[in-house]
Amino acid sequence: MQYPMFHTLDYLKNGSEIQRKSFNLLKDHMVFEHLSDYNPILIGTIPIDIALEESDLDIACEVYDLKEFEKNCLKHFGIHKEYNFKIKTLRGKEVGIVNFKIADMRVELYAEGIVVTEQYGYKHMVKEHHLLMQFGQVFKAKILRLKAQGIKTEAAFAHLLNLEGDPYESLLTYNNLTDAGDKKS
Repeated sequence: MQYPMFHTLDYLKNGSEIQRKSFNLLKDHMVFEHLSDYNPILIGTIPIDIALEESDLDIACEVYDLKEFEKNCLKHFGIHKEYNFKIKTLRGKEVGIVNFKIADMRVELYAEGIVVTEQYGYKHMVKEHHLLMQFGQVFKAKILRLKAQGIKTEAAFAHLLNLEGDPYESLLTYNNLTDAGDKKS
C-alpha cells in the first residue's frame, strides 16, 4: 500500500501548525533539494499529523553508497547544530543516520539501500495513517494522549489495538478490520 501524497511536501502547506512549520523549514533550507539524488520522503509522525511539539523531521532516503551520502550530508547539513553522522547495523543491514537541528527542530535522515517505500519507517507510517483514517478522531486523540505520556508511537498503536509482542513487528502485520477505537482508553 502506497500513498503518493507523501511523495511530495505539498500536503504540509495547508496542514496543522507543525506541518506548516515543517514545510517552511524544509523549503527554506532546501533539504529535499539537497537530498534529491536519494528519493527522500518525509516519514514519521509529522506527515500523519500525530506529532508532538518535540517531534523531529524524519526523512527516509534510498542510499547505496553510505560514504558518498555522508559527504553530501556534511557538505549541505554539517553547518547545522548538533550535526552527527553514524553508521549502524539494523536488521542485518548497514544504514546511515544523520542528525542535526535547523532552527528549533531536530532532523533525522535515515539512509538505507532499498527503495524508500519498502523501508520499515515508510511502511509504519502508511500503516499508522491507514489506521488513523479507519478508526477516526477519537482513536487519534488516544494515540496523542499516550504519546504525550511518553509512549513511543508504535507502542501507542500496539497498546490501543491490543497487539502482543514487539510493537514494531506486530503493527506491520496487524490486519484486523474491527473497530479498535474502543479497545482501550
